[in-house]
Amino acid sequence: MMSILANCSVPNHPCGREKMGDWPVRSAEVVMRRWVGAVSVAAVAAVAGVMAQTPVPGRGVRVEVSFPASVHAGPVTGRVYVMVSRTNDREPRLQIGRTGTPFFGRDVEKLAPGQSAIIDVTDLGTPVASLRDLPPGDYFVQGFVNVYSEFKRADGHVVWMHDDQWEGQRWNISPDNLYSEVQRVRIDASTESIKLSATNKIPAVQMPADTAWVKRFKIQSPLLTKFWGRPIYLGATVLLPRDYATSTVQYPVLYRQGHFGLGAPLGFQDGNEIGTAWMRDDFPRMLVVTLQHPAPYFDDSYGVNSVNLGPYGDALIQELIPEVEKRFRAIGQPWARITDGGSTGGWISLAHQILYPDFYGGVWSYCPDSVTFTDVEGINIYKDDNAFYRKIDWRTVPIINTREINGHVRLTSEQRNHMELVNGTKGRSGEQLDIWSAVFGPIGKDGYFEPLFDKRTGVINKAVAEYWREHYDLLEYLKRNWTTVGPKLVGKVHVYTGTMDNFFLNNSTRELDEWMKTTENPHYEGFFLYGDGKGHCWQGPETTAERLKQMAAHIARQKPDGMTTPWWRY
Repeated sequence: MMSILANCSVPNHPCGREKMGDWPVRSAEVVMRRWVGAVSVAAVAAVAGVMAQTPVPGRGVRVEVSFPASVHAGPVTGRVYVMVSRTNDREPRLQIGRTGTPFFGRDVEKLAPGQSAIIDVTDLGTPVASLRDLPPGDYFVQGFVNVYSEFKRADGHVVWMHDDQWEGQRWNISPDNLYSEVQRVRIDASTESIKLSATNKIPAVQMPADTAWVKRFKIQSPLLTKFWGRPIYLGATVLLPRDYATSTVQYPVLYRQGHFGLGAPLGFQDGNEIGTAWMRDDFPRMLVVTLQHPAPYFDDSYGVNSVNLGPYGDALIQELIPEVEKRFRAIGQPWARITDGGSTGGWISLAHQILYPDFYGGVWSYCPDSVTFTDVEGINIYKDDNAFYRKIDWRTVPIINTREINGHVRLTSEQRNHMELVNGTKGRSGEQLDIWSAVFGPIGKDGYFEPLFDKRTGVINKAVAEYWREHYDLLEYLKRNWTTVGPKLVGKVHVYTGTMDNFFLNNSTRELDEWMKTTENPHYEGFFLYGDGKGHCWQGPETTAERLKQMAAHIARQKPDGMTTPWWRY
C-alpha cells in the first residue's frame, strides 16, 4: 500500500521541495560527513572536494555563448549559463540542482543574435566556485540562454524577470528558452575559448489530457495582471468523485497547496491505492483540487499578498477558488472547504487557515516551512548577524542548511545560497530562499525585493528581518491577534512533521506547538504529531485513503444541524 508519507515520488504530491530533480542526488562534492571544531571557508571546500584536485592554472577558461536569429529574432535581456558535466547520460542542463553538476552564469542585457556573451573565471559557479577551479579533464559542456521579459508593474517599477510558461519557473526546461548542443571538450592549462551556440528552442508545455476523473482549467487573473503589467494566469486541477457525472450532489472540497504541478491530485491512478479506495461504496465522495499559481519569482506564490509579488492571496480567494466552486458542484461553504499541503504547501495551507480563518473549515499542514523565523533552514534571522556563519564564544562555525536524517551535512547555508545566486541575481533564481525574501520582505529601490542578507557574504539586514517578523511570521501574528483569530481556529489545526526534517523545519513547528499550549481566551493547543527520526516531509502514519476519511469525518462533524451527507454513505 502507498502510505501518505511515502508519496514524495508522486508528481504534484504536496511534500515536493526540490525543483530540478536533484533530491535523490548524493554528490560527494557537497555531502560533508561531519564537522570538527571551527571550519573555515577553505576547509569547507576541502571537505566538499570542490578544490580537492589541481585546478587549471593560467588565465583560465573562457566560454562564449551565442544564439542565432533563427531561434530568437531580437535581442535578449536575461541570463546565460554554461553547464559542465562528467557524463552525458542526460543533457548537462538537466543535471544541475542543489547538489548537481557544476554550472556558471552571467546576466546579459540586449544581447543581439550572433553576439557572444562571455562566461569566464570571474563568474560565480556552483558547486565549483570558478571555471578556473575545474580539474583538468574531459567534460561535456552545454550553453543556455534564459530569456527574461519586461514587467511594467502597477507600483511604477520596471523589472526584468523570467515569465513562467506554465512549466513552474524551471528555467532549464522553460518554453522559448534556448540551449546549445552538448560538446565534449578538454579543459586544461591550454584551454582558452569554448564557443557554444544555442541553436535549440524549448517547445511549449504539453498539457496532460483530461480524463473522466481529472479536469483542468486555466484563467487570467485580473488582479495579478493589473499588478504585473503582463498577463498572469492561475489554474486548477480537479479530481472528481465517483458518480460525479451521474449525480446532482454537491461536494466538500480539499484544496491541496504546494509546488506547481499538473499531475492528478493525490497521485490518483486507476488501480493504485487511492484509485482503488476512490471506487469503494463506503469511501467519502469529495472534490480534491490542486492550485497552480506560478509567479515571476518562483513556481508558486506562497498564496498571500505581498509588495513584491502582488495580491496573490486575494487572487486565490476571490478569483480562482470561486471559479472552481462555480465550475464544479461544490458545497461552497467554509465548513465544507478544507486545505492541506506539505513543505511549501504546508506553510501556504497553514497561513491560509490563519489569515483567512472564516474561509476554511480545517487545515492539515505537513512539514510546513518556517512558521516562525527563529529557524529558517538553520538561520535565526532575529539573533544571527550572518546567514552563513555563527559565532559561538571564540569559534565561528558554518550554518547548516540541509542535513541527512542521520545528522550528516548535505549543504551549508553558504553553499545553498551561492547555488541560488548562480541561478539568478536580484532574487531571480526561482529557488527557495529567494522566494521567501520576495514574499516576506520589503521592496527594494530598484523594484526587486530588499534581500534579508547579502548572498555573497551572508551579512543579515536587521531592518528586513523585522519586516519579516511584523508581516509574515505566523507565530508572531497569532500572538498579536489571538483574541480575535484564536476562536476561529479551535478544532481546525493539524500539523505533522518529522523530528529530523532535512531542512530543520521541525524546530519552528515545535515553537508554535509550545506556544499554543499556553494560549488563553480561548485555550486551544491544536493537534501536533511528530515522526521520531523522520525526515522531510513526514505526514503521519496513515495512508492517503485513511487521511481522507479523517478529513471527511471532520467535515461531517462541522455540518449544520439537520443537513445530510449524500456525499458519504458511511
